[in-house]
Amino acid sequence: MKRILLTISLLVLILVGKGQGWLDKAVIDGRVDSVWNAIDLPQAFNGEGVIIGFVDWGFDYSHPVFYDTNMTQYRVLRAWDQFKTSGPAPAGYNYGTEYVGSGDLLAAQCDTSNCYGYHYHGTHCASIAAGAGAGTKYRGVAYKANLLFASLYLDSIQRVMDAWNWMYEVAQAEGRRLVISNSWGLYYMDNMDGTGLLANEMQRLTDLGVLFVVSAGNNGDVNFHIHHDFTGADDTVRTQFVFPYNSGTGWGSSITMMNSANSPFEFSMMVMDANFETIEATGFIPTAGNDGFVDTFLVVNGDTLVYTYDIQSSNAFNNAPVVRLRVKQNNTYKFGLAVTAPAGSFHAWNVAEVTRAYGNWGADFRTPPAHPDWLAGDIEYGISTPGNIDCAVTVAAHSKRYTNNGGHVVGGQIADFSSSGPGFHDVRKPEVSAPGRNVVSAISSYNNDYTGTYTKTVEFNGRTYGFGSLSGTSMSAPFVSGVSALVLQANPYLTPAQVKEVLTSTAYNDSFTETSGINRFGYGKVDAYHAVRLALTMVGLEDNTDNLQTHYTLFPNPASDWCFITATTESAQVPCQLFDLSGRLVRSEMLAPGVNSISLTNIPAGCYILKIVDNSRVYNHKLIVQ
Repeated sequence: MKRILLTISLLVLILVGKGQGWLDKAVIDGRVDSVWNAIDLPQAFNGEGVIIGFVDWGFDYSHPVFYDTNMTQYRVLRAWDQFKTSGPAPAGYNYGTEYVGSGDLLAAQCDTSNCYGYHYHGTHCASIAAGAGAGTKYRGVAYKANLLFASLYLDSIQRVMDAWNWMYEVAQAEGRRLVISNSWGLYYMDNMDGTGLLANEMQRLTDLGVLFVVSAGNNGDVNFHIHHDFTGADDTVRTQFVFPYNSGTGWGSSITMMNSANSPFEFSMMVMDANFETIEATGFIPTAGNDGFVDTFLVVNGDTLVYTYDIQSSNAFNNAPVVRLRVKQNNTYKFGLAVTAPAGSFHAWNVAEVTRAYGNWGADFRTPPAHPDWLAGDIEYGISTPGNIDCAVTVAAHSKRYTNNGGHVVGGQIADFSSSGPGFHDVRKPEVSAPGRNVVSAISSYNNDYTGTYTKTVEFNGRTYGFGSLSGTSMSAPFVSGVSALVLQANPYLTPAQVKEVLTSTAYNDSFTETSGINRFGYGKVDAYHAVRLALTMVGLEDNTDNLQTHYTLFPNPASDWCFITATTESAQVPCQLFDLSGRLVRSEMLAPGVNSISLTNIPAGCYILKIVDNSRVYNHKLIVQ
């Protein structure tokens, strides 16, 4: 079974950075430079032998960062533009256009315009994880990896799952390792407790060896969540909700509500005057026996107020009542929400509803001055789908720490926008943090939406290509994706659970993580160097469900010209293969019971993985050749 790494990072980018923000400083913060320089390591690690894919949009296929460091060898293998209708679609799918190989990709130049126009987000994220720098200092973490791009439709869960599976299929066909960065996250797709159709598919692919890395989200600076535990039939909670800022595409608010399993509730929307006195309300709408979508309105003083609601009285995946209430923005009145239930742990999230779809930035729940007993919002449980799914590695963002020109150490604090945990079901979310504020990386040269100032430009093949600064957990997640690729290059046989263990157990802590706590930083800040060092010492099992009973011992280890393998097995012939850390087979032998001698002649010094398959059980062992 080939192991696949799938990385997902969360839209939306928050800030166009002001001032200097360098990817080269970010790799120092994450201790990636020590991995590149092979400090006390058997070799340097740079992502070679790993494929990194990105489910995103705004890809510039022609950007020189997607070549090697000499800008001669092109590293993008394929792209699937789900928006483009001309075809041909990938095999097994009936929509979009697939580009295979450098000829098709460079002729296409970029993905097509979508609801965001010709964007740049995917190019920026891909360059953080795997860009080769194009002769600049803005080199990505796993800069020798190959790449896959999928320009995503977010209008359906099925298209998301199609993108994941397409990348899995391509990686299987290539026989290579895979990292995918998907820069999106929503508060109404699947369930906010991390269950649902998408969660099931993520777990299925995880069981096949796919590691999902997901950004935490960008709502850590807004009180967009409320939580209330109902204690009786007369228990009612009220709050004011405000509309997100209008960016020119804002329609109104989207409020997702969820109570405990088998705990129905009722809700009402209130329209209030400037003094927060209710002048109109919908009346309480029950979830029990009331499944379906309703598009309706209230008329207040001749003003038509449009709203919709979609009720699931018992969600198929968690048996919880779930409601999505959408309210069109109106600046004349104040708006409130009332919820009542006899029991249950109730949660709600208030985020943008936009005309071009996919809004995910939050807006406050508030205690109005006239009603001090009403519930105020908070930042907790702020991780959106798919970062809220248990098997994902979810990534927060912090400011990179470095020494400035005056010799002072600056940075290191949590990015205020980085979404907060905890996760549901006692799962720690986020798991780790990485640099995500003012990160300079590649910008698509075909974009029509970037408003920042280019930090650097380069000329390549008669075209000008830029690098710019962005902030968000969309930037920190691909950083961890690149680190995960380094880990898997160092030990290709680690399971997804083992990679998560490597990342979390080697994450480092400092005064900032201690002050802000686990709901913001998780286990700490990602440390590529110690993650790779730990990965090299671990034995990864391709089948971790089967407890290996047959034992093998190696002597000596480290070895030079020969190593000896003692097999305590009754199998007459057992295949034994030696792989280098990029996954290439360098020696193959058959083992018999007893002592077997393996020649290491002409094998370069370094770290290797010895793989033995005995009756469908897999035994992997690290072998150092001197």
